[in-house]
Amino acid sequence: MENTPEHRSGYVAIIGKPNAGKSTLMNRMLGNKVSITTHKPQTTRHQILGIHSEDDLQIIFLDTPGVIDPSYELQKAMMKTVDRARRDADIILLIVDVTDYKVPGRIFKMFSSMKNKEIFLVINKIDKTSDQQCQVVAREIQEKFDFDDTLFVSALNGEGLEQLMDTIKENITSGPPFYPKDMLSEQPVRFFVAEMIREQLFLLYHQEIPYSSTINIVQYDERDDLDYISADIIVNRESQKGILIGKGGKAIKKLGKSAREVIQAFVDKKVYLDLHVKVREKWRENPSHVRHYGY
Repeated sequence: MENTPEHRSGYVAIIGKPNAGKSTLMNRMLGNKVSITTHKPQTTRHQILGIHSEDDLQIIFLDTPGVIDPSYELQKAMMKTVDRARRDADIILLIVDVTDYKVPGRIFKMFSSMKNKEIFLVINKIDKTSDQQCQVVAREIQEKFDFDDTLFVSALNGEGLEQLMDTIKENITSGPPFYPKDMLSEQPVRFFVAEMIREQLFLLYHQEIPYSSTINIVQYDERDDLDYISADIIVNRESQKGILIGKGGKAIKKLGKSAREVIQAFVDKKVYLDLHVKVREKWRENPSHVRHYGY
């Protein structure tokens, strides 16, 4: 990781409302999936760090939870994550869904206190509407803040991403690589495994269940023939336990099967996944529970 005068490096935070496409954008920019993505808002809870390295360049992307007005302790912890990312970043991307473009006032308030940072407006999901409408949306948001640049992308199909990446590279200043060049993220495997189980929860269950649940990896043993994983699914109320397990255990078996397939593809070996459902009454409202589960 030797630094040379020509080497450049920097942190880029991706900030926006829930479901604006932040995780999809980061995964696309990296060419790998390091952030879970679903069609439901508030899927991302942690700051997910993704590393893009070239011979003379390293960009550390920070994917963040969607900006909301927090109503309980878990959401407060998520908003602290956003605040930390915007402080750490050299460049900030405000990503806006062109079909849902009202930007919360708290975002502009956040930006107004930030000095010496490049802030780019990124209009996303341009495949969903006309060029004219994209320009109208951009102008309306530009009236509220003086952005350093405005870019138009579709994180889903990749349109505009090369120009966005070029713009980021042009604004990254000289500095050493912060991580080994072959590293894609700093999170351990068990973190990604928990996120993959949580992603399947979002995809298979509806309404409040995904938002009331978190995953705790109790045991992760790498064995010669397979990886043994024991995980607890933590829920907020006793009534949610029955929904998660399902009649005759059908629902949790389906969850276990789909999660196991995704994890096996990720670790590239066979996996034995042992899931248990545990009730921790109102864990999302309890600061010590929220900290205990890694938020």
